Amino acid sequence: MSILSSIFLGLVQGVAEFLPISSSGHLSLFQHFFGMASADGNLFFNVLLHLGTLIAIFVYYWKDILGLLKELVHLIQCVFSSQKRKEMKRLPPDGRMILMIIIATLPLFVILPIKSKVEGLYGNTVFIGVALLLTGFLLFWSDRMAKGKKTAKSATMLDALLVGVGQAIAVVPGLSRSGTTISAGLMRGFSRKFAVRFSFLMSIPAVLGANILSIAEAVQEGIDTSLLPAYLIGTAVAAVSGYFAIGLVNLLTNKGKFGNFAYYCWGIGAAAVVASLIFHG
Repeated sequence: MSILSSIFLGLVQGVAEFLPISSSGHLSLFQHFFGMASADGNLFFNVLLHLGTLIAIFVYYWKDILGLLKELVHLIQCVFSSQKRKEMKRLPPDGRMILMIIIATLPLFVILPIKSKVEGLYGNTVFIGVALLLTGFLLFWSDRMAKGKKTAKSATMLDALLVGVGQAIAVVPGLSRSGTTISAGLMRGFSRKFAVRFSFLMSIPAVLGANILSIAEAVQEGIDTSLLPAYLIGTAVAAVSGYFAIGLVNLLTNKGKFGNFAYYCWGIGAAAVVASLIFHG
């Protein structure tokens, strides 16, 4: 893998992971139609790219994450202290947010038994193209929903569960995780700012869990130390580009222009279907 390839893959991962255009779908299409190197062929590098996007979330939302960690410690203390449980009459917003993230993560466990079948779809460019078209319709529709007002104070655990179902469905290539979860939040009446914030924060345990499962396999596969410079540069590019992508999503969503990404998804999705039928049909 060249430095240029690692920069390209890091950029695609960082931008497409947060913009609602499906990073997995784009990496697969680039690999199949342009012969570009794929991070999926190097499990260790794939783990590092996802680590880069996690770094972007931690840097962008560091105040939120720090508050959630403090509240998590407090909740654990309450579990082992009856006095603290009596003092806490109701969960504060950060406490509710932690429970919402936990509940939203549960649907992903349903996907584990069919993980191999989902991974098999990465080679089906027609399926990816159709999934991108569906992502476009989802974004177009969500932008036209009435403005919601729900935040961590008022959102329900059912809201969190349904957004989590969206995250589980979006594991298939071509369906954008951020696009699906943000749209699901908007449809459940979340405020635009909270829909984006919840979408990105709820991705932390999902990405961490997936990477933990992959680390052992990556070590067994072997790590080519000669490629460490390329690995580190790709990870850094994913982190930096991811940080700015998060900011862009927040900006466009707050302005009610989140659905503008629909036109891009329709274009690339239609192109993928047509190209697949011509070259592979």
